[in-house]
Amino acid sequence: MQQDPLNDAMSSIRNAEKVGKLECLIEPSSKLIGHVLKVMLENSYIKRYEFVEDNRAGKYKVALNGQINECGVIRPRYSVKLAELEKFESRYLPAQDFGVLILTTTKGVMSNVQAKEMGIGGKLLAYVY
Repeated sequence: MQQDPLNDAMSSIRNAEKVGKLECLIEPSSKLIGHVLKVMLENSYIKRYEFVEDNRAGKYKVALNGQINECGVIRPRYSVKLAELEKFESRYLPAQDFGVLILTTTKGVMSNVQAKEMGIGGKLLAYVY
């Protein structure tokens, strides 16, 4: 029984990247996983992704481009204010302006860069670099 589908999805992507695969299959799918994949696509960490309907929970087929060194889920899901974002960037990312934190806000799922531009905080979900 799976406890955290987002963690399983990030692990699948990380493992596929490490062995040099060009594609990764993520199942079961969820809206949250879809939003996280969208942020990763916007930041050029993956080539594309598509939802495949299988009359159950569905799957995501992700095309990888070899840009991911490390990705993972942040547990517990910390609530962060805009002023605290720098502290978590230094904790989870290896260098300044290298990688992104993915967070959920009242305006949707977005990267830390977009959250800074909008001037809002949220809850941390994952990191990618």
